[in-house]
Amino acid sequence: MGFFDFVSDAGKSILGKGDDAQSIKEEIENSFESLPVDGLVVVVEGELVSLAGVAQDYPTREKAILIAGNVEGIAQVNADQLLTMEQISQENVREIPEEIFYSIEKGDTLWAIATKFYDDGSKYTHIVDANLEVIKNADLIYPGQAIRIPEVLA
Repeated sequence: MGFFDFVSDAGKSILGKGDDAQSIKEEIENSFESLPVDGLVVVVEGELVSLAGVAQDYPTREKAILIAGNVEGIAQVNADQLLTMEQISQENVREIPEEIFYSIEKGDTLWAIATKFYDDGSKYTHIVDANLEVIKNADLIYPGQAIRIPEVLA
């Protein structure tokens, strides 16, 4: 549940320009309008990034994982210590929903991905909305890019 695999030779090139952990931390923080994770700690060890802190909610947690994993040179993200407010609230104890991540392959379209997961290509907008930090333009997706497949209710 806490380790996520990514394609290390795909993604945004921000490593090797100084403090790699700080670069990834800034990438996560700058991808959101407000600070998404309280006490965000990022540790980089080779191709592994470990994240810790308290995210506002599950989608924020998943997006932080994706942003860290979609960095060129990163093959794995450990999010065991990246919790959500829902997890630590005694009044609202529930299990973490299973994350579904998908690595885009050559020839994929968002319509085809939505058809694969939802049996309805027109629901691709749910995928775009859940990945605004990763998908900047719905017409431009790249092989090796990892995206989150959100649960669609109704």
